[in-house]
Amino acid sequence: MSLWKTTVQQPLLLQQLQLQQHSMPMHSSSFISTNTTNQKKKSMSNRRALILCCSGSNTSSYSPSPSISTTTTTTSAPPIIKRRKRYRRQYPGESVGITEEMRFVAMRLRNVKGKKYTKDSLGEDEEKDDNLASNDNDNDGDDGGVTWQPSMEGFLNYLVDSKLVFNTVERIVDESSHVAYAYFRKTGLERSEALEKDLEWLGQQGFVIPEPSGPGISYAKYLGELSEKSAPLFMCHFYNIYFSHIAGGQVIARQVSEKLLEGRELEFFRWEGDVAELIKDVREKLNMLGEHWCRDEKNRCLKEATKAFRFLGQIVRLIIL
Repeated sequence: MSLWKTTVQQPLLLQQLQLQQHSMPMHSSSFISTNTTNQKKKSMSNRRALILCCSGSNTSSYSPSPSISTTTTTTSAPPIIKRRKRYRRQYPGESVGITEEMRFVAMRLRNVKGKKYTKDSLGEDEEKDDNLASNDNDNDGDDGGVTWQPSMEGFLNYLVDSKLVFNTVERIVDESSHVAYAYFRKTGLERSEALEKDLEWLGQQGFVIPEPSGPGISYAKYLGELSEKSAPLFMCHFYNIYFSHIAGGQVIARQVSEKLLEGRELEFFRWEGDVAELIKDVREKLNMLGEHWCRDEKNRCLKEATKAFRFLGQIVRLIIL
């Protein structure tokens, strides 16, 4: 019986040993995998510890500068109120151009009845120039019942002085190298040649042609000096000389022709082509040129317009002297 147990147990022992041998690799592989997993966990934990350590060191070493405030203020700033933008008030006629501004200056020199404005309304600069001339309507037929009565001698002085002024203006424009003057050459408004023909005809009629008088000489000299100093100021006189002759020349021509020349119309008061279109072309060119002038230049130009009207008024009054 014991022998049988021994013989039976031996195979069982052998089987157990075989089973243990087969099971040993499996246990070793599982043991290796377990160790690997543990190592990864340890490395991950070490990394986390390192990151936490580094981040802790950075945050602990950071200290905000005194100029930077880390606290947020709960108080709200007062609302920003934008100041209303003020625009400069435009001068009368400024939206149209410098010629329109000068027209308002001419209108300001007279009221509806043709009376002169006070010196206070013209300003201090105009008052200083009052010695140039008083308003040319002091002897107008509607003022105080005085009749406008031209004389032949005075009319000849008017033509001679006018010729000197137009010769000066046209010579400056033609001979000057200033680029602004180049736009106003051969406008069709030139009067020098027409005046030359009229004075020649009057001389043939037996009238003595006088020399230029004080008003014409003074104005011609002033224009020559001004053309070298300021082109905008000279162009102001240029425009007003032609504009005044066209606007007032028709009235003078009609009265002089009826009373002194037996109805003859002089060349001085005649133009080739439509004079309204000619002056319009000059007006548009001057307005375009005036767009490049600063406001200070325009203001001085308006003051020169007053001087131009006064100089011209002196020459016109020669007719009745």
